[in-house]
Amino acid sequence: MNTSYLSSAIKQFEYYKSLGDKTISQLTFEELKKEFATDSNSISIIVKHIVGNMLSRWTNFLTEDGEKTWRQRDEEFLDTFTTKQDLIDAWNKGWDCLFDAIKPLSENDMHQIIYIRNQGHTVTEAINRQMMHYAYHIGQIVFIGKLIKGANWASLSIPKGKSKDYNTDKFSKDKAKRHFTDDL
Repeated sequence: MNTSYLSSAIKQFEYYKSLGDKTISQLTFEELKKEFATDSNSISIIVKHIVGNMLSRWTNFLTEDGEKTWRQRDEEFLDTFTTKQDLIDAWNKGWDCLFDAIKPLSENDMHQIIYIRNQGHTVTEAINRQMMHYAYHIGQIVFIGKLIKGANWASLSIPKGKSKDYNTDKFSKDKAKRHFTDDL
């Protein structure tokens, strides 16, 4: 393993955060709270869950179990945000906790064993576990946002019917080592 894994993981987390940011910015507070079926989760609830997970997993993650005794996971599924700004502030607090935990890491830290519910993980495994968890939920956030906005949705990736233009632009550039998010 080399340091490219950690820098790539940070870029991926930044990318997933940006997808959430761009979705949240397109929606009103009422739209963020919309549930499509009984017992389904609104974007607001998904954000609350992601934030609770982030704060638990990344606070003192090298020295404490990732499932903190103070975490109230079941309460994460109760929509208690009172304003869009409260939701955004919580969202950013979760991401700040994550980035504050992983940006200072070195290659030597990656094989250290940390625990989540008493299950040992290398730091690399823990990062992978959480990245996939967040990608799963952010995919839900984007999908719900697209459902809510319909034809008014501003695409976060290659818009339908624009793949050829996108590829033409990409292939017009010289081959080079870069992260796919560098151009976003």
